[in-house]
Amino acid sequence: METRNGRSSFFDGGLLQLIGWSLLGALITICTLGICYPWAITMIYGWKINHTVIDGHRMKFSGSAIGLFGNWIKWLLLSIITLGIYSFWVQIKLEDWKAKNTSFIN
Repeated sequence: METRNGRSSFFDGGLLQLIGWSLLGALITICTLGICYPWAITMIYGWKINHTVIDGHRMKFSGSAIGLFGNWIKWLLLSIITLGIYSFWVQIKLEDWKAKNTSFIN
């Protein structure tokens, strides 16, 4: 299946959009002292995924900031309880959460 310019897989987001979303995410994170960091993650990751087409199928991100925030609290508590040991797994858990909330539209 050929789509844009004969390519079946592509990314159609723009640099200015990425800069804008990244600045907004950083501003929100700074202004809330990090409390809204999960929102910034979902906003930027969602933008990236929603502008990605693989083998002619557009991807969709359905994760929410509220859903990630709940996990974020759980991961923070587990890191505190284990004296920081669990923090080594947080990045893996975040990638797993992203994958679980990513699908194809068509």
